[in-house]
Amino acid sequence: MADGILLLDKPQGFTSFDVIAKLRGMTRQKRIGHAGTLDPMATGVLPCLFGSATRLCDCMPCEEKTYQAGVAFGITTDTQDLTGQVLSQSDAPLPESALCQVLPSFCGEIQQIPPMYSAVSVGGKRLYDLARQGLEVERPSRTVTIHSLTLLAYDEEQRRALLEVTCSKGSYVRTLFHDIGTALGCGAALFSLRRTASSGFAIGQCITLEEAQRLTDEGTLLDRLLPPSAAFSSLPRFSVGEWQARMLENGVALRLSKLGNPAPGRYAVWHKDRFLGLGTVEKQADGMKLKRF
Repeated sequence: MADGILLLDKPQGFTSFDVIAKLRGMTRQKRIGHAGTLDPMATGVLPCLFGSATRLCDCMPCEEKTYQAGVAFGITTDTQDLTGQVLSQSDAPLPESALCQVLPSFCGEIQQIPPMYSAVSVGGKRLYDLARQGLEVERPSRTVTIHSLTLLAYDEEQRRALLEVTCSKGSYVRTLFHDIGTALGCGAALFSLRRTASSGFAIGQCITLEEAQRLTDEGTLLDRLLPPSAAFSSLPRFSVGEWQARMLENGVALRLSKLGNPAPGRYAVWHKDRFLGLGTVEKQADGMKLKRF
């Protein structure tokens, strides 16, 4: 069984699970997961996790994601994108200056209410299942961070824009622009969404599903897997000796005084050229814990 990360450029019209199902069929490997769900309409970076790398899902150190979003102003839908049913339309003009004026107020920490068409669970039921039944339930708001929001292009006559968004894990880009449209008084919905970076990986590192199939036919797809350590390249590297490595791998939390008293935080722990795992030092703790992959 292979272990590692395959960076895929998810095509439009596929769910993230569809992609995983395709990869299972190609590789005959059952233990495959992914980091960061993409809607069927969205394309772009989807880190696919093989074997022991599936344990990375909950501990990717870089949680920021970057998107290029195509936004149509003057319309709202039940899905907050143009695949849904139209709820309202407005013919009001939207000058570029008005759009640029409102964008800064949506940067930093903001509150979002997850859309009904999302995988969030409320009362043990997925919101999208309730939405398909025509139901709408109250959803608690959540705090997310919009690190940057940049207007790349705007057609004032068509009221269509291309914007780049860098945001925290758990942010809904559809909801971000729905809320911006509400603030502008005209409504807004996505017509395209492309994730260009996720979990520290960029779109230029990805292969398409067609390329994955070609590599499968050649018998070389699994050669494209990145090691689990690639997910931790943004973390400080922490090197340990042979006996320390052996103790950590056996589940022993080594005292910080034996490790040079590292500061609280997360570390990529190595012994020479061998990646051991994610080392965590909690505040006021006296030892380092290691999570292996």
